[in-house]
Amino acid sequence: MSGAINYISCGLLWIGLLVKLPGLIRRGSEPSLRAINAVLAFASLCFLFGAPTSVEVINRVSGVPNLAAPLTYASITAYSATLLILIACWRGGPSARRTTRNWLYGYTAVLLAIGVLYVLGDTTEERRSDFDTYYATSPWIAEMVVLYLVAHLAAATVSAVWALRWAFEAEVRRLPWLRASLLTIGAGTVLSAGYSGSKLTAVVARWAGRDWPVLGTSVPPLCAGLGAVLTVVGVLLPVAGHHLSAWRDYFRLAPLDAVLDPVLTERALRVERPRSPLLWGTWRLSTVHNGLLALETHFDERLYDEAFGAEFDRTGNGESAASAAWAATITDAVRRGSRPVSGPAGHQPRLSHPRDAGALVRIADAVRRSERTVREPDTVGVRSH
Repeated sequence: MSGAINYISCGLLWIGLLVKLPGLIRRGSEPSLRAINAVLAFASLCFLFGAPTSVEVINRVSGVPNLAAPLTYASITAYSATLLILIACWRGGPSARRTTRNWLYGYTAVLLAIGVLYVLGDTTEERRSDFDTYYATSPWIAEMVVLYLVAHLAAATVSAVWALRWAFEAEVRRLPWLRASLLTIGAGTVLSAGYSGSKLTAVVARWAGRDWPVLGTSVPPLCAGLGAVLTVVGVLLPVAGHHLSAWRDYFRLAPLDAVLDPVLTERALRVERPRSPLLWGTWRLSTVHNGLLALETHFDERLYDEAFGAEFDRTGNGESAASAAWAATITDAVRRGSRPVSGPAGHQPRLSHPRDAGALVRIADAVRRSERTVREPDTVGVRSH
């Protein structure tokens, strides 16, 4: 069963790696992208090397008994380091580079120590699933086992604390996809800590002359498998969130796109829609920006102020008032076409349309509401006058 869990987890991580690889190829200089791909790659190797069938193949092909053990431990250690580096890159700040460098140096030392301790130890009897507990009392090998387990537990604990603490900070609460990602990664690393925690408990039990095989061989794969699923979901959530948000923008910007269509058509500003649906949201947002830039010198400031004041008096909400005022101003500018706004000679319009996608979506919603009001005059009474 543990072998099946290992291979399923490895497959899920490879799927995540395939999703992220195109971004790495295009923007390979970004530290966070390199860290994401390293997390997924090393995590997949942990499960691949740790499966009992893989252990047998590695040992038989290499001719070295239990060679799969240090390979698995090295992968786990590298995974632990890259997860810490990833969260540090996401967090950013002036100390991010120093923090990532310190973690990198520290875990590189752990990797070297694992190799040295394995060479010094004696592991002539092959153990495919209980290597940790079987050699828990062997010189040098016991130290190697404890070293990698402590390194993994430390990384999982620090990652969980960083992710969960950051998720509850005020600035992250306004970024739902990042917050969901951090909460999911935090939950995944807490579960992953159960892998090293249960194995350490089983090792300590062996030192006391007891044998707890459930903690040594049954619980760790479950914790590691579930932790990997949550971790990869958390790592990929920002990507999924970006595409879902773009799709939402594509549909919600449609009313504003329709209002701007005469300007876009007349001035040949509408480019052909891309074939990939993943790019439709960006395409529509760019199209809306093109139309608004073409109209920017035709916005009526007085109309904007009047519409803003009327909506604010009605709702008391500044954001809603601004959206309604922009919807009225944009619609008016499109209707007037190339006719300028009447005003003092030499007067330069001060209005500049919002560039933020969220603000444009709210304006499109206001356009939709105003169109509904026009279609249903009997429900609005005096307001439609």
